[in-house]
Amino acid sequence: MQTHSLDDLARMVPNGAKLALPVDYAGVSMAMTRPLIARGLTGLHVVCLPTGGMQPDMLIGAGCVATIETSAMTLGEAGGAPCFARAVREGSVKVMDATCPAVHAGFLAAQKGVPFATLRGMIGTDLLANRPDWRVIQNPFAEEPDPIVAIPAIRPDVTIFHCPMADRDGNVWIGRRRELASLAYASERTLVTVERIVETSLLADEVMAAGVLPALYVEAVAVVPQGAAPIGLWGEYPADMAEIGRYAREARSPEGFRAYLDGADRALEAVS
Repeated sequence: MQTHSLDDLARMVPNGAKLALPVDYAGVSMAMTRPLIARGLTGLHVVCLPTGGMQPDMLIGAGCVATIETSAMTLGEAGGAPCFARAVREGSVKVMDATCPAVHAGFLAAQKGVPFATLRGMIGTDLLANRPDWRVIQNPFAEEPDPIVAIPAIRPDVTIFHCPMADRDGNVWIGRRRELASLAYASERTLVTVERIVETSLLADEVMAAGVLPALYVEAVAVVPQGAAPIGLWGEYPADMAEIGRYAREARSPEGFRAYLDGADRALEAVS
């Protein structure tokens, strides 16, 4: 398997792409955030499975995002997502509000190759008034009126996430984070950053194999130790809440957000 650089992966994301990103606890490739911003991407439709945090907030702050589809945006204990909140107030980003089950249903439909999946939970809520792409239909198997909501399949152009390891064949260890498999199955292209490459096949181990995403679903891999930081990575390291809190404070203004990015750039240059 050929490994790639972060810049290689960033070049695989075109302007206007539908970009899928995982929830913070599942493995966020924070290492990809700055290369995506540096590319000057615009018009992205970001889909969060099922919620978003620091990474999509930074992409919004940098002006990369035209539309965000999510059931929530939060920095957890550090509070709300400041760039997202500012963009909503200013009307500079389109929000496609959702629920966690609805986002999962959209990815499940794409994974199964069907046009939509169905749910009942939104009936009677104002979500339906704000999501014209969700349709209330009649259950075709019921003789009496039985409405159900059809959620269209979500088919991203690109998915990006971070995992502990990949092997030399390009198989990626996702463990119990099955939402990562949903992302990869639904997407045209999946880009993965990992902590390390192992020499033995992850699929050859009966214990490990159930938690492996086969290389068939992975377009490219980059090795980036601490690639999820300051977000934590399951089984590897915890979140740096002090750093996330610093971002939450500084990004409350456009000037503070830009200063945060500039400081991150200087830190990267010092390391390199």
